[in-house]
Amino acid sequence: MPVSPDTPTPSAVKSTYRPEVQGLRALAVLMVVTYHIWFGRVSGGVDVFLLISAFLLTLSFIRKVEGGRALQLGRYWLHQFKRLLPPVVVVVLGTLTATALFVPQSRWTEILSQSWASLLYFQNWLLAAESVDYYAADHSTASPLQHFWSLSIQGQVFILWPLLLAASALLAKAFRVRFRVVVLSVFGAVFAASFTFSVIETYGNQAHAYFDTRTRLWEFAFGTLLALALPYLKLPRGLRVAAGWLGLAAMLSVGFLLDVQGQFPGYVALMPLVAASLVIVAGQTGSRIGADRFLSWKPLMRLGDMSYALYLWHWPVLVIYLIWRDRQEVGPVGGTAIIMLSLVLAYLTTKLVERPLRSSAWVNRNSMRAAVVIGLCVALVAAPVAGWQYGLKVQAERLEAEALKDNPGARALLADFTDLSNPDAQPIPLLSALSKEWGVLETDCSNLEIQPSDPVLTESCMASVPPAGAEKTILVVGDSHTEQWLGVLEPMAREHNYQLVSLLLGACSFGATSDSRGAGCNDFNAAALEYAQELKPDAVFTVATAAHPVEALDTPVDGLAEASATLQQAGIPVVGVRDNPRYAFNMISCAEANGLNSEACTADVNEKLSDSRVITSFFAAVPGVELMDMTDVICPNGTCGPVVGNVYVYMDDNHLTTTYTASMLEQFEQRFHTAVNW
Repeated sequence: MPVSPDTPTPSAVKSTYRPEVQGLRALAVLMVVTYHIWFGRVSGGVDVFLLISAFLLTLSFIRKVEGGRALQLGRYWLHQFKRLLPPVVVVVLGTLTATALFVPQSRWTEILSQSWASLLYFQNWLLAAESVDYYAADHSTASPLQHFWSLSIQGQVFILWPLLLAASALLAKAFRVRFRVVVLSVFGAVFAASFTFSVIETYGNQAHAYFDTRTRLWEFAFGTLLALALPYLKLPRGLRVAAGWLGLAAMLSVGFLLDVQGQFPGYVALMPLVAASLVIVAGQTGSRIGADRFLSWKPLMRLGDMSYALYLWHWPVLVIYLIWRDRQEVGPVGGTAIIMLSLVLAYLTTKLVERPLRSSAWVNRNSMRAAVVIGLCVALVAAPVAGWQYGLKVQAERLEAEALKDNPGARALLADFTDLSNPDAQPIPLLSALSKEWGVLETDCSNLEIQPSDPVLTESCMASVPPAGAEKTILVVGDSHTEQWLGVLEPMAREHNYQLVSLLLGACSFGATSDSRGAGCNDFNAAALEYAQELKPDAVFTVATAAHPVEALDTPVDGLAEASATLQQAGIPVVGVRDNPRYAFNMISCAEANGLNSEACTADVNEKLSDSRVITSFFAAVPGVELMDMTDVICPNGTCGPVVGNVYVYMDDNHLTTTYTASMLEQFEQRFHTAVNW
């Protein structure tokens, strides 16, 4: 993420210009680009950028304070974002254009929402909330704007750091203490707190920690502390030469030497930071064999000048290429082409957008004009994104209005069904709205008479409570394969005045403690089982089996028999729905690429699930569990496909759309009521 406070040119401020830092930035962006494109690993290059940006920002503010100049924070922020936003706008608009041309509609909503997040510097929090797998080998499934997470963190720090430095200046003046001493205390505390939090969070929830601003602040603080320490680090020339090469070698080898999966941004991230610090401490050695001589090489310096634009362009070019070519990775030739195209785009963006605006006398004349540039940048992205989203919303509303007639879904399988649909009607849900196909109940559980007391359940507990007293209560427990059935459980509950309470945790099927589950899942299930005995619902609903994406196999969920036996003793019946077939490919993508009725996207149910007689026989011997099988509705006439009744059955490779499960209402409620004998 090669963004930093303005780097002074040699002609502007010779005494503060550090060419080796510019070369370091160039190498860091090359690390990021090559590792992303060819190795599918994290290089540590982004961590180097974080350090450099804080290092240069701190030097700039120290010079201002110690020179007696006003900090003028408002002017500083306007100047920074006036410089940063124009290239962002060019890349986002280019990505949106490529999205319209090459990306399947099922991805549009995600990319549009991330356009807002990228523009407004909260992309990292969006990805953290979704716990995106940054290490996923298949980059074609990633968002082309995902890399903006690091720019978002840096944008947030460009607001926070000046505030902390200004507060340090006020404290130094008020208590008549040296400014550097206060800065050392403030940012030393930031480093200690953030580093501790980063190590703990990375261990407990690495996918979230990777994008969390709080786990990254220590890396910026490291750069600030380096800026404070640098005047006191006077090494002999020979040691500086050795330090420069040692740091360079360590920095370039981070991605190969360390298995960063599950460890970044914890203490392991110290390696690239210490390595870059050695190069900076080495500085200009004046030696013919010094690393600084290599880092001051003109081609590297030029690359450093356009490193920001190169970082912005390389990821969307890579992802769009993979989508266009329908590949999961690139080879040497494709990767080289991606790098060359990214370099050309970066060069043009730097030359035609970034430099002209940075040097424009008109733009730099006053803060108001900088604000105008920022406002225009926001408007240039906001207008097409908002218009596109509005168009999708109108299209979805139009389809929804005709859905009862044109998109019967599972209702088309009923014996008395009469087809009145338009043969040219579009299937639903709209592919750009697939992200809304997760089942969610109306409110949290704060209005329940008996609420879960265990903190493990508090955040996940949701409920749908009838306005009048509920006839019965159904507790829905499990993972996303249980969650998808909320699409039909909700309308059934409304029709019969039932209360629904859900306890859902991703990748955590419901059952007694088992070695096949992680500690977090086992804790969740133990708390859910205890809460079920307190709530005493009229029934517990969960998924009874787990299907395999390749083999014709679905196996009983581990520990479900033991958990149901416990609930049976409390007089609580368990309804276990059989899992739906899963696939090794995305059903929506297959339908988009090959057509709705393509044989490439269909399978015989016998190729996807175990013999139903085996599953039925097994659960007949399990006390307290009533098996509910909806396979014939998911795979009518024994054929599993992407569409039934002009409704998409699947939203990905293994989850049903709630639009389709909702269309099962008549079949589902008849079988559910039979299972619980209501």
